[in-house]
Amino acid sequence: MGLEEKAAIVFNATFVRPANFYLSGFSNIPHVTYYYVFLCFVFIMTVLGNGLLLSVIYMVKTLHTPKYMIVFNLAFTDLCGSTALIPKLLDTFLFDRRYIIYEACLSYMFFVLLFVSVQSWTLVTMAYDRFIAICFPLRYHSIVTKPAIAAMLLFIWIFLSSLVAFTVGIIDRLSFCGSVVVKSFFCDHAPVYRLACNDSSLNNIMAYVAFIIVLCCPLILIAITYVCISIALSRIASTEERLKAMKTCTSHLILVAIFFLPVVGTNIAAVASYIHPNARIINSSLTHTIPALLNPIVYSLKTEEVLNSIRKVCKRKMNSCKRSL
Repeated sequence: MGLEEKAAIVFNATFVRPANFYLSGFSNIPHVTYYYVFLCFVFIMTVLGNGLLLSVIYMVKTLHTPKYMIVFNLAFTDLCGSTALIPKLLDTFLFDRRYIIYEACLSYMFFVLLFVSVQSWTLVTMAYDRFIAICFPLRYHSIVTKPAIAAMLLFIWIFLSSLVAFTVGIIDRLSFCGSVVVKSFFCDHAPVYRLACNDSSLNNIMAYVAFIIVLCCPLILIAITYVCISIALSRIASTEERLKAMKTCTSHLILVAIFFLPVVGTNIAAVASYIHPNARIINSSLTHTIPALLNPIVYSLKTEEVLNSIRKVCKRKMNSCKRSL
């Protein structure tokens, strides 16, 4: 028997792929069921809010603009992200079905991470839209066109799908010969690959690469964009015009704060000090769910175009109901 054949036999003997993983979730928290009921409420409101926003943008032709193509994409990813995460989370912990099949775990991980990544870069695209609108107002309609925004969004989806697929796919090369208990509320990337008993250095590198691409780069680009916007606004002589231009950015800034602050705060706290697993799970679960709930509310309440469009759609529906009666 040759050396290669011996090595193959040793590899097959030591390489272990578990049939299931076990999601640990919270530990020793009384009345935790109420928290899952709260998440159920969040999911229902998220579906209703984002569904309404998607419907309004689709039905009202005046909203068929490059800016609202980006808003539509954000609402769509919010809806898909919540649908990928919350129903499975509720099924796992409310009905105590904590074992999840290996392949299902990787699929679960892929879709949750993909939609979070797309949300992050969609906010960058929104910042680009505001940057061009304020810094180059006369060229806005020639630069920010439907084909240009469609190409940007398509690139984001393809690039991030490839990145997440590779990051999740290389978990398949790991051997899980020890514990299969995932200390999280879903099949999160780091808690899963850290269970491996063979070399996971490539997975660790990809975790850092994904963190930089998905969180650090978007945050830096958005910050640079608003520095440029601030410089452009400082050159506007009229205070009224300056405030009017700033008002167009408030919705986007609120969305950025809602999305990035909890994630960045959690990671800084994790590096600086010890965080109890329960506290980390609560923070992480709210970070994944609350932005998707608040985004349509922020856009509906802070944007006159959307509010007026909702009123138009409601009036149209009421008139059609009266005619049918």
